[in-house]
Amino acid sequence: MKIKQTLKTLVVGTALLISGLIFSAPTTVAADTCAGVTTAIIHCDQTGGKRTQDSGVWGLLLVVINILTAGVGVAAVGGIIYGAILYTSAGGSPEQVKKAMGIITNVVIGVVAYAAMYSVLNFLIPGGIFN
Repeated sequence: MKIKQTLKTLVVGTALLISGLIFSAPTTVAADTCAGVTTAIIHCDQTGGKRTQDSGVWGLLLVVINILTAGVGVAAVGGIIYGAILYTSAGGSPEQVKKAMGIITNVVIGVVAYAAMYSVLNFLIPGGIFN
């Protein structure tokens, strides 16, 4: 039981460390205006054009997709690490090996499902997401 608690503490600590490094990284953000409001992450066209890519909603969609992609990546790495630690510390326990393999399988299925969603989104949106 002590090993499980140590593994959980290690995984949670690693996840917190990685997320802290990601969110504390220095970034330079140029201020922009969108409909008269100063924004740091959304850019929109001030000429009133009809292009979807020039709207604030489009900029917000790109920000959300980027955050989701980073979140899925961090969660997948954490899941693989947790499953690998469970697998290596099984010590001949078939239940723990089965649980570890189930976790790793679910992580792989999740990453493939997210990649499929990303591809479908790239196909449905005219010109792709980032073009």
